[in-house]
Amino acid sequence: MPDQKTILLVEDEPLLANLLKQRLEKEGYTMLSAGDGEEALSVLKANHPDLILLDIILPKMSGFELMEKLKDNPAYGSSPIVIISNLGQDSDIEKGKILGAIGYFVKAKLSIEDLIKRIKSFLNA
Repeated sequence: MPDQKTILLVEDEPLLANLLKQRLEKEGYTMLSAGDGEEALSVLKANHPDLILLDIILPKMSGFELMEKLKDNPAYGSSPIVIISNLGQDSDIEKGKILGAIGYFVKAKLSIEDLIKRIKSFLNA
């Protein structure tokens, strides 16, 4: 892969985080990880990933709070954000889009393979 893409995965569920990280690395992506919103901000100070995979329900700072901070501060870069969450209410999806998410996926309704395909389409667009 000539132009290796970097993805920041912000997920506090270790099993899912590990599964996604390993699967995406297998696809040739460089993976960065954060277990909560505050850790994600620290990672973003030093890195500008090609994509952020973001859970909403996180300790210390929710995904929505993180998105608001990123929106207000250009120093963090402008990486596109794809939400992967258990929150599937229309109001949550709408809020995610208002805050700038380019995709919103409900974990329970999505297979890992479908998510990988969608990530590839976002990164190759």
